[in-house]
Amino acid sequence: MELIFLGTSSAVHSKNRNHPGIVFKGFGEHILFDCGEATQKQMIFAQVSPMKISKIFLTHYHGDHILGLPGLIESMNFGGREKPLDIYGPKGIEKIATVVRSLSKENFKFEINYHEISEGTIIETEEYVIKSCRVRHNVESLAYSIEEIKKPKFLREKAIALDIPEGPLYGQLQDGNAVELEDGRIIQPEQVLGKERKGVKICYSGDTRLCEEMILFAKESDILIHESTYLIQDYDKAQQNAHSTTQDAAVVARDSNSKQLVLTHISTRYDEEFPIVEEAKEIFENTILAEDLMRIEIK
Repeated sequence: MELIFLGTSSAVHSKNRNHPGIVFKGFGEHILFDCGEATQKQMIFAQVSPMKISKIFLTHYHGDHILGLPGLIESMNFGGREKPLDIYGPKGIEKIATVVRSLSKENFKFEINYHEISEGTIIETEEYVIKSCRVRHNVESLAYSIEEIKKPKFLREKAIALDIPEGPLYGQLQDGNAVELEDGRIIQPEQVLGKERKGVKICYSGDTRLCEEMILFAKESDILIHESTYLIQDYDKAQQNAHSTTQDAAVVARDSNSKQLVLTHISTRYDEEFPIVEEAKEIFENTILAEDLMRIEIK
């Protein structure tokens, strides 16, 4: 699994920061979170093919998070995409769909499915769960999490000791199903499985001010990606614009018992000379600052 930060700026671009966009690679998929202007160009630099994007999750509909969407979809169409694309977002996504359709010069050759979602479980597969949570911005905005479903370890030595023949029965037991042997014995999964295992959890705040909802949603995250638009010196601006400061993000990481905090959505008023990470580290030590094209391998 891997995270690729395509854009880490806030409202406008800077020389080094693009509009927001994050690609999650894992479970045989490429999933895009937010799609700011020039996202597809950032994909070129990151060597991420737009054709591999299976799902797009939009946190909200401010321009810096969605203006790259029409161009990206046009490029997919031009490239001959055939597989469907699923796009998820809060209330109002049909307006986005209308805009995308109106900007296209031709009919799309592939199916685009728009999903208006609220909070709760959005997708659940055998390998992962994606959930959303309403956060507090000046428009309706969602945070997202991806949580790996990790099956208990199959204890092969116990299966051998129970004279379970190798083959399909092993798979059935690992999937949590009881099996019957030829001698009539019923073997329960717990007889050959280890302890429950927690999978990796990644959480992305989107745009939000500090709120209890985000703290609860991010509980026990391995990686918390949190907007950090302002330094503490500009706290009043953060409140006025419903954004977070460096230390707001750090409070969420600390109080949610997350393992690592990644700061993103940085205002262009700050450059590398400003103490962005240092401010957060006063509250939460394991903090890093996202940079465009930065990659985090998830183990």
